[in-house]
Amino acid sequence: MTAQIIDGKAFAATLREKIAIHVAHLKRQYGITPGLAVVLVGEDPASQVYVRSKGKQTLEAGMNSYEHKLPADTTEAELLALIGQLNADPKVHGILVQLPLPGHLDEALVINAIDSTKDVDGFHISNAGLLATGQKGMVPCTPLGCLILLREFCGSLSGLNAVVIGRSNIVGKPMAQLLLRDSCTVTVVHSRTRNLQEIVRGADVVVAAVGRPLFVQGEWIKPGATVIDVGINRIEQSDGTTRLVGDVDFDSAKEVAGAITPVPGGVGPMTIACLLANTLTACCRMHSLPEPDGLTA
Repeated sequence: MTAQIIDGKAFAATLREKIAIHVAHLKRQYGITPGLAVVLVGEDPASQVYVRSKGKQTLEAGMNSYEHKLPADTTEAELLALIGQLNADPKVHGILVQLPLPGHLDEALVINAIDSTKDVDGFHISNAGLLATGQKGMVPCTPLGCLILLREFCGSLSGLNAVVIGRSNIVGKPMAQLLLRDSCTVTVVHSRTRNLQEIVRGADVVVAAVGRPLFVQGEWIKPGATVIDVGINRIEQSDGTTRLVGDVDFDSAKEVAGAITPVPGGVGPMTIACLLANTLTACCRMHSLPEPDGLTA
């Protein structure tokens, strides 16, 4: 068996096309343009790349992009004041503060200062609570992207055994909640889990988000299982160059799995596409307009 490769890049492009069509409809029918504000504090190179990509794709979807680049020594009071302005701005429907923040800033305080209805990252404590209790809120982008891919390649998830490897607030925990909402039987495993390999081997769906390169081996995978690899890790090769790998040993896993996401080109492109989807959803909710199908959990 050789697994079907889940092309997240192609699927994200299709998703962005759907978003652009709906954005054009909002402009034409209601004179409304969704707006996304991204706040970057400091000069972290990876964050700068992410912010540029987000801004470019926001504009390509027909939305307004508002970028706020602040120096690394920005005070907490200054950052919170900017968030307050964005919360009050009717042209801004989504707010994202790029993480990580410089060490002197309290990330939890900053995230929870964002209006929860504009929290398109889905990290606000209110949105975490809404997700955990099965209510409607903003869902974190990476788990949402994983769920959309799983629905596409598995059809109904009802009754499937799902294992989430990793328990972070950003991916692991919300992913488990989304899978529960789709009626999976969910197990969350982590660094302290006993018999981890045995548990993974019983899963119809595996979502790896542990942050350890090539951690999940092919022999752990149940034949025919669907594997979603959230990991993005750089490893050094013998010639001194680096390459990007996931949390799953792709070469061995693809010989066993039924479908698998590659790294790069799997979950990553879906994350930004789902950020745009969340911004569109937030705009529709703010104006009490129908939400587009297939863009939310």
